[in-house]
Amino acid sequence: MSPLDGENVPVSNAPAPASMSSEDVNLVDLAARAGISAEHVIPYGRDVAKIDLSVLDQAGHSEPVPADRAHYVVVTAITPTSFGEGKSTVAIGLAQGLAYRGRRSILTLRQSAMGPTFGIKGGAGG
Repeated sequence: MSPLDGENVPVSNAPAPASMSSEDVNLVDLAARAGISAEHVIPYGRDVAKIDLSVLDQAGHSEPVPADRAHYVVVTAITPTSFGEGKSTVAIGLAQGLAYRGRRSILTLRQSAMGPTFGIKGGAGG
């Protein structure tokens, strides 16, 4: 499944095994599906890439996107369900829902602070 394709994805109520691996995605190909040419992709190893800001100067991107077509959704807080579904689950569901509706959807998830998880103070908790 690719969130950019807007394909219908079969839904299963069975929990996914923890050992289930995701397929490797070529970041240049992923950027191309988002409309970003390879010359603007700066790889940092196999799994990380940054996008050069000069991508904004690309043909077709020089004019701002009309306000009625650009949307930015931030999931900052949610009360988790008894099943442990929280912000990440909701954010993934939103991205999949938008893709299902045929919208271009790109999702980024940030790693939460590890300090509170391990009961220590400070942002450098690991």
